[in-house]
Amino acid sequence: MKSKVLIIGGTGYLGKRLVKASLKLGHETYVLQRQEIGVDHIEKVELLLSFKKKGAHLICGSFNDHNTLVKAIKLVDVVISSISGVHIRSHHILLQLNLVRAIKEAGNVKRFLPSEFGTDPARMEDAMEPGRVTFDDKMVVRKAIEEAKIPFTYISANCFAGYFLGGLCQPGSILPSKDHVLLLGDGNQKAIYVDEDDIAMYTMKSIDDCRTLNKTVYIRPPKNILSQREVVEIWEKLIGKQLIKTSISSQEFLANMKDQDYAAQVGLSHYYHVCYEGCLANFEIGKDGEEACNLYPEVDYTTVEEYMKRYL
Repeated sequence: MKSKVLIIGGTGYLGKRLVKASLKLGHETYVLQRQEIGVDHIEKVELLLSFKKKGAHLICGSFNDHNTLVKAIKLVDVVISSISGVHIRSHHILLQLNLVRAIKEAGNVKRFLPSEFGTDPARMEDAMEPGRVTFDDKMVVRKAIEEAKIPFTYISANCFAGYFLGGLCQPGSILPSKDHVLLLGDGNQKAIYVDEDDIAMYTMKSIDDCRTLNKTVYIRPPKNILSQREVVEIWEKLIGKQLIKTSISSQEFLANMKDQDYAAQVGLSHYYHVCYEGCLANFEIGKDGEEACNLYPEVDYTTVEEYMKRYL
């Protein structure tokens, strides 16, 4: 029997996709609806109502109201958090400590998936400031989960395609140029790009799988492990034109980063680790991890080339 699922952050960039994937796979799906939602977020209300129309249950609750969280959690088997951990949007990772306390009190949860979905924070203990705050906060949440003996699955989804492929892996760009591209270093470090809909589907596939219990699931679509240069070549093939290429050294990149505001520096330092150091693809998955494409070969993931066609 499929688990009942509570999704927190269900109106967000990834959260809305998790809700859709959960419903598609036939899970009884609950979406946390904040009591304090304001008129400035009317589009979120519309999205919530569309989920309800498709069969999801809306349940009121708040990180600031422990009892409402416990009440919501007692309705389900699995809790998935997708609250934002991106500083250019909002950074609320440590709010999940309230969620951990509520899950522990409820005592019925078979699996908790905290908001991770990017680089594995356990591998980023040497990350630079100020970007390391993202990884440090996620590790604080992991520690609380494990100390509370809550069953978990951590999802490492690497690079969201919308953020990276749209801009040809250039920070601050989300639409590909047909004229010019700035290569980060030599552009040859491998990274891993995943369609956000595929992230949601692999995540939902993992929640009732005993192979992923108390493990990290890495999403590594084989055809999507590419360098920036290879991404650019795919785009050039699609548009039938060579782009003008310039490059920025790691020293220049870091010097320029210092002139940015705090939120931008956090994001740029993540780009540095991915695009200059190759932190996503430079290690083998060990005994504490699993690879999603191996576990769920039935998922027909979107390749980089297929994804890029939407920009033509």
